Amino acid sequence: MAGRKLSTGQVCEVHIFDLRDSSDTVVQTDSNRLFEAPNWTRDDQLILNGDGLLWTLPADGSAPPSEIPLAGAPELNNDHVLAPDGRSIYLSGNDWHLYRAELTGGPVRRVSRDRGRLMHFLHGISPDGETLAYVNVDPEGGWGSFANIHTVRVDGSDDREVLPGAGPDDGPEYSPDGRWLYFNTERFTPGQAQIARMRPDGSGLQQLTFDDRVNWFPHSSPDGRYWVYLSYPSGTTGHPADLPVRLCRVRDEAWTDATIVAELPGGQGTINVNSWSPDSTRFAYVSYPVG
Repeated sequence: MAGRKLSTGQVCEVHIFDLRDSSDTVVQTDSNRLFEAPNWTRDDQLILNGDGLLWTLPADGSAPPSEIPLAGAPELNNDHVLAPDGRSIYLSGNDWHLYRAELTGGPVRRVSRDRGRLMHFLHGISPDGETLAYVNVDPEGGWGSFANIHTVRVDGSDDREVLPGAGPDDGPEYSPDGRWLYFNTERFTPGQAQIARMRPDGSGLQQLTFDDRVNWFPHSSPDGRYWVYLSYPSGTTGHPADLPVRLCRVRDEAWTDATIVAELPGGQGTINVNSWSPDSTRFAYVSYPVG
């Protein structure tokens, strides 16, 4: 399998940040494999991508990562979302399609249907488990010129563009009550991603962050009280790896009063998908220091 690799002298560190005491604990360090994009299961396991495969890691770091055996899965990228049933997961493949799998492993089922050359990158699932939110990307133009949010039923039907127009948009995630889709977009300031939200039908578009940084991937805690997002330095294009980035926490929708909770070397892979613990007290992320 392929997937991203660590550079010479670089290590991968999986962190747990605890809101209750602002502690930040490294639970896994790896100098051989680059892990990305943790989810957090009901039984306190982290689900990570690494080498194009899916892995499980105890959230307390009490055991090393273990591969989840998936039959018929393509090489996976780092966008994956846990289903509300707590037993299954939806995946993005590097063949540009979406898949469903059980957390215990076994055969995968393809969800997305053929749509020509268009690529699918998964980020959200509705609270009722019936609808996926993904980013539709044209590989010829790339994210910078064509990336729009779509929703699709989990059986692959009713695929629709939510917000027509020039984007680019990314990272769509449902609020816990299902009333909103939160995402990052350049619709307000071309070349500079900011956090926004809209109704799942594309109405009610609102800008939420207004600073001079480049802000990506808003993730809600399960209780809906907190959000965490990734913040790049001003002038960053897209969501690259290996930059000095921040993780910002928002409380009770006070988006213009976000708190910086971590500064780290990272970006791509750090927090691409929702990584909150089920009790809304902690979240996981990944840093990539060198030396």
